[in-house]
Amino acid sequence: MKKFIVTVVSLIFVITGIAFAKDYEVKKKAGDFDVVITIDKNPPVVGKNNMAIGIKDPSGKSVTDSKVKVEYSMPAMPGMPAMNYKTDAELKDGKYTAIMDISMAGSWNVTIKIIQGEKTSRVKFSVDAS
Repeated sequence: MKKFIVTVVSLIFVITGIAFAKDYEVKKKAGDFDVVITIDKNPPVVGKNNMAIGIKDPSGKSVTDSKVKVEYSMPAMPGMPAMNYKTDAELKDGKYTAIMDISMAGSWNVTIKIIQGEKTSRVKFSVDAS
């Protein structure tokens, strides 16, 4: 009976931990911009991951007049070529959104490009997909 109670209590902790897990979040500077990137799964997974990109100018105002591109890649490994993907982010409710469709588990390099006229600002980070 004691084992049963311990198992049930442990299961409750695991389930509530999963239910309240936060999105994967990265905060970075890109030139003059403050950028917050959130991915709906933490850690990101093989398959579709929804990404939201919030961009603020130095005065704290949301930037909504840029073209935003998401590039993600995994370097070549023995017996496997490099993988490179690109997608455009779309403006939705004051944030840019994109779907990052990760093809295999492992470490991925992600670059967010913010293009305004002739000027391009970049945010680089990496994620470990499971």
